[in-house]
Amino acid sequence: MYFSLMPRPREFEPDAVLNVAMLRFWERGYRAVSVEDLVKATGVKPGSLYSAFPGGKRALFLKSLERYSRLVVPEKLGELEASDASLAEVRGYFDGLVRDLLSPEGRQGCLLVNTAIENAAEDDEAAAVVRGHLARLERCMTHALENAVRRGQVRASLDCAGSAKLLVATCQGLMVVGKANPDGVLLRAIVDNAFAALA
Repeated sequence: MYFSLMPRPREFEPDAVLNVAMLRFWERGYRAVSVEDLVKATGVKPGSLYSAFPGGKRALFLKSLERYSRLVVPEKLGELEASDASLAEVRGYFDGLVRDLLSPEGRQGCLLVNTAIENAAEDDEAAAVVRGHLARLERCMTHALENAVRRGQVRASLDCAGSAKLLVATCQGLMVVGKANPDGVLLRAIVDNAFAALA
């Protein structure tokens, strides 16, 4: 009898599994998603899942955060990451957040913000991904505000780095408030007051 020593070909695409896992974690959070949930959602057997992602659920979660940062975040940032971004792009980013938070799908929030609340205090690797996202957002905001100063769109004495930090904190808080109380008047008032401080 002949037995092949060649490894069996993988019967699933890891990226497809990551997409499904990312969506599950985004919708429900890390703790609420079980390995059984992931097996059922992906259609991949537990042994194959652990073979492809050593570390199991946590490894899948960390890979999902990386995938979210690479694929979803650029869509959300949009023109804010452009080299010529200015005050309009900063405002556009906030207006987009409000629109998202007022939609049924948008109330699930941002996977990275959700992770900051649920996991960052006890998971150093997850916290590092969140910190990287916040730093990226802060760099975008700082650069856009520096352009806005040069173009006379905000006051000349504006502390761009300090104001960017405040705007980043505001948008994180906005997403938390929006999940609990998706009231358009309230959310727009938060944004309006944040931008009033730039004038």
